[in-house]
Amino acid sequence: MGPKDIWVGYEMTLLAPGTFVRHPDKPEWGLGQVQSVIGERITVNFENAGKLLIDGRVVSLEPVADPGPPDFRPGTRN
Repeated sequence: MGPKDIWVGYEMTLLAPGTFVRHPDKPEWGLGQVQSVIGERITVNFENAGKLLIDGRVVSLEPVADPGPPDFRPGTRN
């Protein structure tokens, strides 16, 4: 599937597979990486919560411009 335009706050952002995000209400989940976007359903792999399905109508994920070194990204090993 292609990228999906999602409203985040008052701005339109593009969430596509590979985009790094954070959940605004769950900082303990850590950094997440978008796995897929189908309609308003966004599958994200979070470093401390695993793979979760997020409803884009309910949660406005926060894109992360610079996720840091690859060692700290979800799904990578040290």
